[in-house]
Amino acid sequence: METTTRPSKGILDGASSQARDDVIGLLTKAYWMEIETVMSYLAASVNLDGVRAQEIKESLTEDIEEELGHARRFAARIKELYGVVPGSEDFVAEQRFLQPPKEQTDIVHVIRGVIKAETGAIEHYTRLVEETDQVDPVTQDMAIEILHDEQSHRRLFEGFLREYEMEGLSGNESHTDNKTSANYARSVS
Repeated sequence: METTTRPSKGILDGASSQARDDVIGLLTKAYWMEIETVMSYLAASVNLDGVRAQEIKESLTEDIEEELGHARRFAARIKELYGVVPGSEDFVAEQRFLQPPKEQTDIVHVIRGVIKAETGAIEHYTRLVEETDQVDPVTQDMAIEILHDEQSHRRLFEGFLREYEMEGLSGNESHTDNKTSANYARSVS
């Protein structure tokens, strides 16, 4: 007598409930990271003052829409995996480094905060890619796409920081503490 086996439904299979819960946890963290980044970038894009601030403000304004799009994608995937997208009562702020500076002309503070936020996202999304390998290819593909966006954002802001360093405006001009933007990015990761 022949036995038939039912094909696996992958991450949606009942036998994969623990793996699915783990992925939902990672997606939920990613969702909150994006939501917080939207809030921080919005504040910076409005608060910054000065002639030099305009390009940073414009870049942040563009990034807000992209980061919000990432949050929407993470939320949709949480729902697809039978999770529940959390409400605001579950929000806990973590981006202390992206709080508005004391001086609204402190553009370098914002640039460094963006680099640190993007580095944190890159680290978390890399983990999401690794954890979903051979477990959830749909989430993995989405995380790879979003990871690419975050790497591009960080690279752009590293360029802004290098420009400020070259012009002696970054606060890192002393010979004893002359970090390049690439070294700064590595130091925050």
